[in-house]
Amino acid sequence: MCQSQLAVQGMPAPRPIRAATRIAIGWGAVPCAVLRAIPPIADRGFELGIRSGSARYGSTLGTTMAALSRERDGSRSAGAKSWYFQPVVILLANRENFVTAAQWIRSDMHTDDSRRDRRPRANVQHGAMEYTTPPTDLDAVRLYRLGRIREQLKRRDYVGILLFDPIATRYATDSTNMQVWCTHYETRCVLVMTDGPVVLFDYAKHPFLAEGLPTIDEYRVMDVFYYFAAGPKSEQWATRFGEQIDEVVSRHGGSNRRLAVDRLSHLGVDALRSHGLEIFDGQEVTEIARSIKSAGEVILMKAAIDACQEGMAAMQNALRPGITENELWSLLQQVNIARGGEWIETRLLTSGHRTNPWFHECSMRAIEEGDMVCFDTDLIGPYGYCADISRAWVCGDKPTDEQKRLYTHAYEQVQHDIDLLKPGMTFKEVSDASWPIPAEFNANRYGCMVHGVGLADEWPSIVYPQDWDGYGYDGVIEPNMILSVESYIGSENGKEGVKLEEMILITENGVERLSTYPFEEHLLR
Repeated sequence: MCQSQLAVQGMPAPRPIRAATRIAIGWGAVPCAVLRAIPPIADRGFELGIRSGSARYGSTLGTTMAALSRERDGSRSAGAKSWYFQPVVILLANRENFVTAAQWIRSDMHTDDSRRDRRPRANVQHGAMEYTTPPTDLDAVRLYRLGRIREQLKRRDYVGILLFDPIATRYATDSTNMQVWCTHYETRCVLVMTDGPVVLFDYAKHPFLAEGLPTIDEYRVMDVFYYFAAGPKSEQWATRFGEQIDEVVSRHGGSNRRLAVDRLSHLGVDALRSHGLEIFDGQEVTEIARSIKSAGEVILMKAAIDACQEGMAAMQNALRPGITENELWSLLQQVNIARGGEWIETRLLTSGHRTNPWFHECSMRAIEEGDMVCFDTDLIGPYGYCADISRAWVCGDKPTDEQKRLYTHAYEQVQHDIDLLKPGMTFKEVSDASWPIPAEFNANRYGCMVHGVGLADEWPSIVYPQDWDGYGYDGVIEPNMILSVESYIGSENGKEGVKLEEMILITENGVERLSTYPFEEHLLR
């Protein structure tokens, strides 16, 4: 590549090319006239690639390389449009745009070998699972999830979606930054254009947290407007935020002004509407997108379940009279964090009389000999995936007949409802065929019988027949949904209750059980 060719981009000429050279190409307004200079490098034994996150910019690596090959050979059909990519970064000429590079290809136009480990690479990980080898192709999972969102956007003719929920921003990009803290404030968001780039508006300037991710085309710092940061200037700063979003939508969306938003305060919504944007429900988009898992997602969810079940074993081994509920519960958190997990969403571990009714939270109560102990993990584990499993144990080795009766009913309910699930069933059919709850347990029944699981609890939620008219909605069970099957059995005004829950994968022919922690056979009558 000659200096005059690079000068078209306003970039300095590179050092001489060495063996195993890496070329990074990101987004930019550069025509193929410039890119034609690149294929000859590949002819000299170097691998070259360009990735586009959007069909507007070129689609897949293979398609792009074929287009460049036709450009080089002069075989491009007459009248065909030139391929354009939006900012182009070559030879690390612009470190600031380094994060926006679509992908690093085999390489090294850099002569400083000491810097090589700091470059983006395939399946890069940031945060909890960094320095580990993932069990599946993370980039394939990331691009599948982003594709699922765009599929839903296209079905609804939305120009894009603005995501604030940290679960949704992770699903779209796999980029994280203080996720729990960001649930409190509108301080970080992702704009996914249906036919255009994915822009991460981050909290402060931390581009290293997004470096190397194939799902992010542009990195910016968000103009925040929540009161903690903006004080009495909140409304004024919300205007700046609206201008940020409108600039991207206008540049890449044409005349389409239909924007989905998952959640946003009235100040932000007003700022967007002031630019003529129509706002639609983004949760519908993300919930339905998340409901169907790829094979790689299933592998990652199994990793989260493994970490969760290791924590459950630590709890069961430590269960003894005198240990407090909090102390026992802390073991699950400890194992989860040690295994690269993220957090636990609830505090649902109780003992003795606190197991009925359900939803008391974990406390300083000391567990006593003979107590029923129940818990619901609600654990966000490795790779950000949820393990939602419930079990019940008795402290000691002398369960009562009543404890056995309650446990047996809960076990029967879970097994019955798992066995009935098949792809193609409607939610209403599942509800109607569910285990009939005995009258004495009806008042304390759980809020749903089946719900989806992914990066958290998610759509769908299937309720009992007696709740259908007030709270039910229909849909279809599909292959590759992951579901949790629930049971809570406790008499109204009863002494104790039992909580059980199992995770399953819907297959083409039935179900695969994902949670494998053993049930208590000695509690089954």
